[in-house]
Amino acid sequence: MDPPSLALILRAAALSPNPDERKASEQQLNQLQHTPQHLVRLLQIAVDGNCDMAVRQIACIQFKNFIAKNWLPGDSGVGEQQQRILQSDKQLVRDNILVYVTQVPTLLRSQLGECLKTIIYADYPEQWPRLLDWVNYNLQNQQIYGALFVLRILSRKYEFKSDEERTPVTRIVEETFPLLLNIFNGLIHIENPSLEIAELMKLICKIFWSTIYLDLPKQLYDINVFNAWMVLFLSVSERPVPVEGQPMDPELRKSWGWWKVKKWTVQILNRLYSRFGDPKLQTPECKPFAQMFQKSYAGRILEGYLNLLNTIRVGGYLPDRVINLLLKYLSNSISMKSMYSLLMPRLDVLLFEIVFPLMCFNDSDQELWEEDPHEYVRKGYNIIEDLYSPRTASMDFVNELVQKRGKENLPKFVQFVVGIFRSYDEAPAEHKPYHRKDGAMLAIGALCDKLKQTDPYKSELEHMLVQHIFPEFNSPAGHLRAKAAWVAGQYAYTNFSDQNNFRKALHSVVSGMRDPDLPVRVDSVFALRSFVEACEDLNEIRPILPQLLDEFFKLMNEVENEDLVFTLETIVDKFGEEMAPYAFGLCQNLAAAFWRCLNTSEASDDSDDMGALAAVGCLRAISTILESVSSLPQLFVEIEPTILPILQKMLTIDGQDVFEEVLEIASYMTFYSPNISLGIWGLWPLIVEALLDWAIDYFPNILAPMDNFISRGTARFLTCKEPNYQQSLYNVLSTVMTDRNIEDSEIEAAPKLIEVVFQNCKGHVDQWVEPYLRLTIDRLKRAETSNLKSLLIQVVANMLYYNPSLTLGVLHNTGLASTVFDIWFQMLGQKKKSGLPANFKREHDKKVCCLGLTSLLALPGGQFPDEALQRVFRATLDLLLAYKNQLAEAAKVTEIDYEDEMNGLESDEDEDDDGSDGEMGMDDTEDGDEAESMKLQKLAAQAKSFRYVDEDDDDSYDDFSDDDVFQSPIDEVDAFVFFVDAIRVMQASDAQRFQNLNQSLDLTYQVIANGIAQHAEVRRVEIEKEKQKKAVEASVTPVPGI
Repeated sequence: MDPPSLALILRAAALSPNPDERKASEQQLNQLQHTPQHLVRLLQIAVDGNCDMAVRQIACIQFKNFIAKNWLPGDSGVGEQQQRILQSDKQLVRDNILVYVTQVPTLLRSQLGECLKTIIYADYPEQWPRLLDWVNYNLQNQQIYGALFVLRILSRKYEFKSDEERTPVTRIVEETFPLLLNIFNGLIHIENPSLEIAELMKLICKIFWSTIYLDLPKQLYDINVFNAWMVLFLSVSERPVPVEGQPMDPELRKSWGWWKVKKWTVQILNRLYSRFGDPKLQTPECKPFAQMFQKSYAGRILEGYLNLLNTIRVGGYLPDRVINLLLKYLSNSISMKSMYSLLMPRLDVLLFEIVFPLMCFNDSDQELWEEDPHEYVRKGYNIIEDLYSPRTASMDFVNELVQKRGKENLPKFVQFVVGIFRSYDEAPAEHKPYHRKDGAMLAIGALCDKLKQTDPYKSELEHMLVQHIFPEFNSPAGHLRAKAAWVAGQYAYTNFSDQNNFRKALHSVVSGMRDPDLPVRVDSVFALRSFVEACEDLNEIRPILPQLLDEFFKLMNEVENEDLVFTLETIVDKFGEEMAPYAFGLCQNLAAAFWRCLNTSEASDDSDDMGALAAVGCLRAISTILESVSSLPQLFVEIEPTILPILQKMLTIDGQDVFEEVLEIASYMTFYSPNISLGIWGLWPLIVEALLDWAIDYFPNILAPMDNFISRGTARFLTCKEPNYQQSLYNVLSTVMTDRNIEDSEIEAAPKLIEVVFQNCKGHVDQWVEPYLRLTIDRLKRAETSNLKSLLIQVVANMLYYNPSLTLGVLHNTGLASTVFDIWFQMLGQKKKSGLPANFKREHDKKVCCLGLTSLLALPGGQFPDEALQRVFRATLDLLLAYKNQLAEAAKVTEIDYEDEMNGLESDEDEDDDGSDGEMGMDDTEDGDEAESMKLQKLAAQAKSFRYVDEDDDDSYDDFSDDDVFQSPIDEVDAFVFFVDAIRVMQASDAQRFQNLNQSLDLTYQVIANGIAQHAEVRRVEIEKEKQKKAVEASVTPVPGI
């Protein structure tokens, strides 16, 4: 099809008012996209100046999208992808795109630039070796902009590459940097330069930046070459930008071309200093270069930066990003003696007349506060904005100064701040320096950690808070009310000598949640989190909990912010089951907030999308609530209709970014609900589809809900035919276990799921023994890691325990018996250097193996010959002994931990009696750790996941036991009793076989056998006592209520 005809179809597909015509045109485009030269024709239309701009733009977008999806073969796993773009078409595109990319309007250039990036990243240098020749030629002719545009893309390909991946950089620098240096030098000396000159200089700076970001090319270690570049960068950084043509609008001004050049120059000088200019951070071979940089350039850069910053002191203009970069350089210079000595003569002016004013609330802040409070909040809690903010850089500078040079600087800075507090107190209301008071409060909050550790300030903090911070909760200035809440939150962990002061601050923060100004409400909620964590007596909060939650959700309806949800999580964590009356309402509000955040995120193109982060926070908070009410199963029935739609949507590819959080909620819903509803069962096919399609990395997370489906919904799993869950599970496990591209570590959940089936479905899945056995042994032959081998052998052990006669028969009939047992016994015999077992390290591993091997002992001689019997018997005795010793060791550790905990509690009480206040609320932190530990144990219980230790781990981990948090049907089976009972069955059914076995044992094994028999009888008595104890507890324990 010729370009004019294609242009007509493009116009109809995008611009036709007739939906049928649009649909027909779209179908035509889909049919044409893989035809020869279609891509070339799209490019021809995009660059045709005679064509309508709307059609050119449509063609350009189609061109970009097709290249992004199809240029690099294999991206979507389709085998025939290589043929989607013919090599001849690729060559035509490469030949033409370089010519056109700089000739098209800016609107189209960005689209073609993205295409060029995809092609260069995929093809250079192997498929496009002459690209650099084109760049060199055009750098020396009249196409300098085009050459720089392409070279920028090429250099960026290697910006984050290291070592051998950077090899092409050597040739790029060797051939282009001498030309770039000459061009840059010429541009700098042009009088009255235009904005086009600024654009060229900016591109050269970007190329240089990408090239030196991780490593300095060897050519730049030549002092003469490096100095030539530095002369130019220093010249650009030191000289003022042109005055003429600067936009008056602040947003346009900061992105003006000449300020962009200044920013990139400063950024390059900072990178050279921080990455290559500090001798302490360099390898011996690079140290001389760093020393040279320190001697020749670091000090001059510092002086130039101080002069630049002085611009704002005298009322001049610098973009925020440039200020931020200048202050970062100064912060990095504080710890270096030679640099600090250069800084000292100008330090007071810098600190008190430049840095501190940057920390203060300003007129722009006030304007944003009043005109768009939502944007004020977004900017204040946006991580990216924070990184580039002059205020953040100023706080960092002050922190670095008092940390590294505190002796001479902390006292005078504190004195300066106190002076502001006093002048504020003394000034009449109409002349109070509200903005400077805000900066002083920010400084006090930022220096919290330092002040709490330093005499004499730490003893004065409570007085300072009461006198200068807490009164601002009632300030007529909203920004001071917000700052009071923020500072109070920073100091919530202070050990107040007068608890009334803590109480006063807490209630002021709570009152702030009803403030008429949105930023005050937001800062109050964030501060509340610290007070909740620090609060020792929850009765301070308990009476106002409903009111807190109401205010909290009013705010969530106004603002999408993950930090809001963190506060809610903290409250739920702290109050635990007390949250039950509010759980339903909380989940409803969080679900509603989640959908709002999701809609905002889907409508936003921002990479730092706050809506997406808040959506994740909502899901995490829902998990926290579900965990806190885990002992109230009926609540899960009530909550399910609210939660289920979220799970249904986010267990698809739409939920990739929140998949872990969603699976955790699914785990709770399948584990704690009284029964698994049909609605929740409907999640099974979604999980399976995700696992097969894209979610293999989440297999360990998927294990938990899948386990729960099988273990808690066993009847439906076994009987339902539409869908057939048994077949579905086998299909997915066979797919992942036979895929040779999936590594051992990625499929460890597969044998665990097979174990779940055979432990929970005893007697009901005989038909699956052979398929799963074949699948397991086939994967065992290819397994490389000991972890996976151990898990696969345990599948065999579980099948033997499930039905020893059937399993052994399948092994013999398939000719796999000798392979399996050889590998099994070899693994049992392997030891680490310490003498501890190299495999089957956990209690659970040993127990499963014991049950599997023991199950063979009761088989008749016709099925299991005496020679094999003796081998299995001795291996089982060894395992049981190791298992017994490991259980004993774990019991000792538990006892020691309990004693340590009790001693710790006693010592805490002693400290309290002593008058010690546990500085900075350490006691609360320990309580928090304990609560977190309990939460983790519960999570582990519901997940039923196994934990394995790498074979190279420290031996001390070999005895790690997670059986206390792992639930399984074999928990009720005692391995020692099971073993002795199996031997008694043999003795009763075949006395001669038993006698032969007994006589085959040497003295060592006879002693072990007698010890195991005695221990089994002890366990019988203990088990009976445990049953009686549970029966008594069950008879007196009330049913949990809401």
